[in-house]
Amino acid sequence: MEFRIEKDTLGEVRVPADKIWGAQTQRSRENFQIGEEKMPIEIIHAFATLKKAAAIANNKLGKLPEVKANAIVAAADEILAGKWDNQFPLVVWQTGSGTQSNMNVNEVIAFRANQLLEEQGSSERIHPNDDVNMSQSSNDTFPTALHIAAVEIVEAYLMPRLQLLKKTLKEKSDAFNDIIKIGRTHLQDATPLTLGQEISGWHHMLVKSEKMIMVNTQFLKDLAIGGTAVGTGINAHPQFGDMVAEEISTLTGQSFKSSENKFHALTSHDEIVSAHGALKALAVDLMKIANDVRWLASGPRSGIGEITIPENEPGSSIMPGKVNPTQSEAMTMVVTQVVGNDATIAFAASQGNFELNVFKPVIIYNFLQSARLLADSMKSFNDNCAIGIEPNKEVLERNLENSLMLVTALNPYIGYENAAKIAKKAHKEGTTLKEATLSLGLLTDEQFEQYIDPKKMIYPNAE
Repeated sequence: MEFRIEKDTLGEVRVPADKIWGAQTQRSRENFQIGEEKMPIEIIHAFATLKKAAAIANNKLGKLPEVKANAIVAAADEILAGKWDNQFPLVVWQTGSGTQSNMNVNEVIAFRANQLLEEQGSSERIHPNDDVNMSQSSNDTFPTALHIAAVEIVEAYLMPRLQLLKKTLKEKSDAFNDIIKIGRTHLQDATPLTLGQEISGWHHMLVKSEKMIMVNTQFLKDLAIGGTAVGTGINAHPQFGDMVAEEISTLTGQSFKSSENKFHALTSHDEIVSAHGALKALAVDLMKIANDVRWLASGPRSGIGEITIPENEPGSSIMPGKVNPTQSEAMTMVVTQVVGNDATIAFAASQGNFELNVFKPVIIYNFLQSARLLADSMKSFNDNCAIGIEPNKEVLERNLENSLMLVTALNPYIGYENAAKIAKKAHKEGTTLKEATLSLGLLTDEQFEQYIDPKKMIYPNAE
């Protein structure tokens, strides 16, 4: 392998000749050979947006010549286009401020910008610290990139997939709203409802989760940029943070702003704890939905079997003909990961010592993983399961007719204790509610038929 020599403040470093990163990136590669988890590309692209915005702001403030600013912008645009994704090799398990990843982006932008300047015949040269990182510190750029990446993945990636599943469940709820079934509480028979009503509960979970996520995401639109090293803004123009936030808003289409208190922005990550809490709330709702689906589809002959779901693949390597609720299983595993990520994020965010939290890489790694997994699992569950849910009307009707809890409708007419006698007698003797009622002489045949009407029980307050 061929190498070239790069230099930093500690001396010379050999960098593979086909790579365009610099000395600090190479040192990090060699010093942190921990795990396989790479810094997410969403963070790299967020950094590219930030560096582009910073170059534009510094030029407007008269600190960075236009030729340099243009070269930095052009190099950042290439990163955003995915051209240099393979030039960001650093692992999550590095310095807790994310300094090495900040420098990785600075070095790649500087190297590529210098190539562009050479191609233009310019004698100007760009330094990764003095130019690309001008008016910045890793301490304010990493949390800024963290927020940009978090907002982008939630609003551009997670939300469309949540809305897709929400739409499917609404359609199923409407389609099945006249199909009466027995309800269940405590895994025991309860009073009737419609299959559409049951699914409407799932749908509304997503409606509420969507609102909670969007509310919490707004707090992530406060950026640390402008705080530099400890929050004082040393080496940055007083207007720099506001101008960069404005440029980032223009570039992303989001309404970002520079935080009113940079001391908070550097050392606290309460916003992302709160935002991930909303993701966790979505996750636990998805657990409930997935579990309900696999319970209701259980069988085909020894389970509940009130709905059918798509048969996507063989379910057993030994039992021929077996088909399993694999989409539910995949989504529930995702939920367990998200809940674990929430604990990691919360603990990491609690470790802000003095002016800086130094758990930033693990915080954003887990947040992005949660958002991506939730989005992907909702899309997979929707496409491969939810859209194929159908009622098994024969089983639904049989379970409804056999339920003892229809006796609840008799409470207003014969009282709770007499109704309980009917249910216990029918259960003990294996008879119907009607037979038990008539045997006890509590109602006439006509009265029983009038009072026990499942259609009235699902809309008890209807005229």
